[in-house]
Amino acid sequence: MVVLATMFITQITMAKFTFTKLSIPDVVLVEPTLFNDERGFFSEMYNKREFVDVGIDEDFVQDNFSFSGGGVVRGLHFSISPHGTSKLVRCTSGEIFDVAVDIRSDSETFGKWVSAVLSEQNHRMLFVPKGFAHGFCVMGESAGVSYKVTDFYYPESDAGIIFNDPDIAIDWPIKNPILSEKDKKLPFLKDLNYER
Repeated sequence: MVVLATMFITQITMAKFTFTKLSIPDVVLVEPTLFNDERGFFSEMYNKREFVDVGIDEDFVQDNFSFSGGGVVRGLHFSISPHGTSKLVRCTSGEIFDVAVDIRSDSETFGKWVSAVLSEQNHRMLFVPKGFAHGFCVMGESAGVSYKVTDFYYPESDAGIIFNDPDIAIDWPIKNPILSEKDKKLPFLKDLNYER
């Protein structure tokens, strides 16, 4: 069953952010407030107090950045236990179709996905908690993606699911995606056999 990001359950506006819980409510779309004047704008991209106030109480320990050309799909990636990782993802240049897939085997929304378009124009971010696989595709000529993570990188915990798993059935907005050799060999969700 396809679950789209346009469906939401709860929207909370704080002074500096609007938090929208998507149809899988653990995944949250975050929209920062822009303070504009003739010079441009200023915005906070993260404020622990405001995130904690809406239930996102995470300790981010590392910031990562990727740059990708047009047509690239990265994912679907996650880290296995004991290094499960939450992410706060934003697009700093270009535009991406960002996806989170629920891989918690005891969840009512197991195998379902939500998405959001993140871009340098809309300044939106997607909070992807532990227990979700994450991926995105570049919708223009290129995109820069920055994301905060709650654990360091451990190669032995690196895992993923093939981006076009038919049981998940993500409606990717591009055809003939460009994938890394590693991502081409990722398993199907039904074939995962480790603790997530």
